[in-house]
Amino acid sequence: MSMRISRGLCVVGAGAAMAAVVASTGPAAAAGSPRFLSPSELPPHATSEWTAGPVTAGQPDPLPMCVGDALPSISVHRAYRTDLDTGALQVTVVERSEQRAKDFAALLRKDLDGCAKKLMEQDPEITAQQKYYGKLNVEEGAHVYGVHTEATWGASDINMFSVGRDGTTVTLVQWGQMGTFADAQVADFKTTTVKAVNKLY
Repeated sequence: MSMRISRGLCVVGAGAAMAAVVASTGPAAAAGSPRFLSPSELPPHATSEWTAGPVTAGQPDPLPMCVGDALPSISVHRAYRTDLDTGALQVTVVERSEQRAKDFAALLRKDLDGCAKKLMEQDPEITAQQKYYGKLNVEEGAHVYGVHTEATWGASDINMFSVGRDGTTVTLVQWGQMGTFADAQVADFKTTTVKAVNKLY
């Protein structure tokens, strides 16, 4: 699937790290838990429908690039895909207090601020560039980023990330496919991010 940089830098996988929170692919989580995006709320694909895996407790496997190391074991995630090499991921973390959630969101943003540099340090065959697309006015706010990676063996991928917070809950949304910044569905991804944060509760 997409959202990969090839050679182990893949960012989205459908594997379940722990037991499913819900035993279906439905968007609703357990009562009182944050809700996740439904496939129809992702940036539209021109020729393929989105499908989704179950809402699953634990860290996603593989971990998303740049922010994966920061995701705690209390994470809950859902992976999405199309039939044409495009993938997405939502990871949600409920913290014990608003301050802890604020600090966690800031940590994710810090990791994304240094994403391109980190990728190139990890693999000299990767060239990476990134853009910050601004803050969205939804709940306590959400921030949107884009990262383009190009490999010496020819792979070219565009990924978008957003970090949003609603009270004690932080959600990370990621979308990616083969391409460059010209292929980034920025407006659609911002709409998806607003929906993701708004529907948490």
